[in-house]
Amino acid sequence: MEHEHSVAAIQERLSAGPQHNYLRDWIYGGIDGSVTTFAVVTGVVGAHLSPAIIVIMGLANLMGDGFSMAASNFLGTKSEHDDVVRLEAIERRHIELAPDGEREEVRQIFAGKGFTGADLERVVELITSDPDRWVRTMLTEEYGLPLEPRSPWMAATTTFSAFALCGLVPLVPFLLGLSNAFTISVILTGGVWRVLEDSMVPAEPAMVPETAG
Repeated sequence: MEHEHSVAAIQERLSAGPQHNYLRDWIYGGIDGSVTTFAVVTGVVGAHLSPAIIVIMGLANLMGDGFSMAASNFLGTKSEHDDVVRLEAIERRHIELAPDGEREEVRQIFAGKGFTGADLERVVELITSDPDRWVRTMLTEEYGLPLEPRSPWMAATTTFSAFALCGLVPLVPFLLGLSNAFTISVILTGGVWRVLEDSMVPAEPAMVPETAG
């Protein structure tokens, strides 16, 4: 099992809040870093320039393009926060000006989930009795927004770290002055892509042992 289901374990896990996953930012930065740096390496090798030029241009690419991607991811993720704030203000205004219509939206949302009769009316009553809970429900159910958007700083840092680390790999043979550096660079870059591809495949779930009975 991926985690425990005892009362204490569940309480501890839920009280800690949602744990955001930044794997997509890592893969995004890693693939782009390795591809763009390898493209620089290939172009400079094809131009028959010295290994020093390869290293200089490769490092410049790591800094410049890596910062660009990190900044873009930061602003993109921050826009998700801004969108939540904007839509929250809209929903609060709608609840204030047209509470019956907003209450009907809640009713239809949960009717679509299979609630009927007294159970449906009870759910609607519970949700609409608290304005904050009402707004959170509309944000998640009507707009499909997360209650806790991901951190822009973590997204940017993860992207830049992956870009720099994976993008450095094609340069390693030239930094070390190895013979057949380009061939080794091709192999290492292919290895990076394979590792990143494998990280996108979810692990097989653990099997629950059968109990005799």
